[in-house]
Amino acid sequence: MGTMDHHSHTATGSRSGHRLRLMAALLITGGIVVAQLVGAWVTGSLALLTDAVHSFTDTIGLGVALVAATLMFRAATATRTWGFRRVEILAGFLQATLLLGIGIYAAVEGISRLSSPPQIPPVELMVFGAVGLVGNIASMAVLNASRKANFNMRAAFLEVAADALGSLGVVVAGVVIWTTGFQQADAAAGLLIAALIIPRALKLLVETARILLEFAPKGLDLEKVRQHMLQLEHVEKVHDLHASTVATGLPVISAHVVVDESCFRAGCAPDKLAELQACVAEHFDVGVQHSTFQLETRDIAASETHVHT
Repeated sequence: MGTMDHHSHTATGSRSGHRLRLMAALLITGGIVVAQLVGAWVTGSLALLTDAVHSFTDTIGLGVALVAATLMFRAATATRTWGFRRVEILAGFLQATLLLGIGIYAAVEGISRLSSPPQIPPVELMVFGAVGLVGNIASMAVLNASRKANFNMRAAFLEVAADALGSLGVVVAGVVIWTTGFQQADAAAGLLIAALIIPRALKLLVETARILLEFAPKGLDLEKVRQHMLQLEHVEKVHDLHASTVATGLPVISAHVVVDESCFRAGCAPDKLAELQACVAEHFDVGVQHSTFQLETRDIAASETHVHT
């Protein structure tokens, strides 16, 4: 009993530590957003504005990670059968949409500014860029200890790391303008940040849209799942096979499985059900722990087909 209590306290403490680190990173990144927006207004820098919006979306991402770290262990209710697990997907979709919009804007504006660049004060640009860079490095240091704990924490760390690259680009642009007078460096930095943003936004948009549209989990071939089920003894047919993803790391699958009459007469249905669940949980690269199978005979399957028709 003492050992179980120790493990429980350790797990609770670990989760609490993750949340505290996420909260600290969220506050730091939020401060960076404010500083960069002020800097973009003062200097007129496209690079700073683009990086500020990039930081803002990462702030949303860290907020979602904090919410997920808080809510993912809460029990489901009768009205919220999966709890708040899908909040991260909705927020991710909105993040991706915002990122894509600002990335396209930065690309169009950056190309325009290459031919007619505004005068950007280099010292102010370097100062505000350095503030962002130092803040991002601080956030990375805070999250580093927990970045391998789970997907949620790893994603949060990578978001801050990507932001640090953007801030570094702003600083470099300021140095170039200061030392050479090449004003197009700001537009070039904005285009570089846009080049970092757009592919990431498109990838996130596709991944979240796949989940919201309830596509099969990436990496899970349902035809291979069907064929593997059909190889099990007594299984004659698999129909109404569906699989989707509720949230990160939570794939689900369901199917109607036709078994021969002898299986029902011999009372092997419970064992067959356990065998099917073990099949989808252990055999494939994407292990599905949440599975629902309806076992039926040919007569039941035929009557269901008639009703659907």
